[in-house]
Order: sequence, then structure tokens, then C-alpha cells
Amino acid sequence: MKSALVALFLLFAANLAAAETLACPSLATAVQVGTCPTEEELRYTFTGYCSDNARMYGKGDDTCASYQNYRKLKNIVLWESADGEFHAYLSCDLPAAAVKEARATGVAVNKQGTMTRVLCSYGEGIAFAHRTRAACKVEAPSCADGACKVNCEK
Repeated sequence: MKSALVALFLLFAANLAAAETLACPSLATAVQVGTCPTEEELRYTFTGYCSDNARMYGKGDDTCASYQNYRKLKNIVLWESADGEFHAYLSCDLPAAAVKEARATGVAVNKQGTMTRVLCSYGEGIAFAHRTRAACKVEAPSCADGACKVNCEK
């Protein structure tokens, strides 16, 4: 009985120490998760967000300078990779076909507190992120031939 528990513990410990390799996802199978706001919704929220009480929100000085600035900031929708591991908020003005045709151009890792963010860049303002508590290191920063890879130690 003790040997079975020891074997189970060692198996569990080995899984914890295992490294995981992440690759930037293909956007050909990425999906738009939410719906884009309508023009009517954007105009309505612009009025509320940029009203006289705007100073309470503590936002940047450019956001409420014009409706176009506000629209650029808020006319976004959530996208995710087919496996749900990578996410991005992308402009609704960007056609879905352009997102699906985008190819990875680079990968970077940065630490934000206790979280690590793996960021895959696709050009044209498209960047998908994966967040994890694991310590990650870029294996191949260039994405020639789809080689964008990151090793994460759990």
C-alpha cells in the first residue's frame, strides 16, 4: 500500500515538473466569441462614458476628444484560438477573413506580477495572448515556417 502511494506521489511530482511547449496558433480556425456592438450602442455608450461625469472614470485624455476616438477604443470583440488557449480583443472594423489569413510574425513572453503572458503577433494590430502561472521562455522568436515556440515549466 505504501509503495503504491509513493509511486502515485512520484508520478504526480513528475507531471508538475514537466515542461509544456506552446506554439502560436493558426488563426485559420480562430473564432469570434462575442458580437460587435452596433453603431447605435456605441453612440449611446459614448454619451454616457464621455458625459460630464467622465472625470470619475480616470481615462486617457484622447478617448472622449471625439466619437471616432471612442469608437476606435470600444468597437472591439473577443476572439480565441480553436483550442481556447489564446485570446485577443480585435477591432470590429477588421474583416474576419483578414484575421483568419493572418500568419504569426513573432512571439514574446513577459511577466505581469505572478502571471506570465505569451504574446503571439500577427501584424496589422493582431496579437493573441495566453496567460499562465508557469515560467515561460521563448524557444524560437521568429515565426519562419511556423516555428514560434515557447517552453513553459509548470
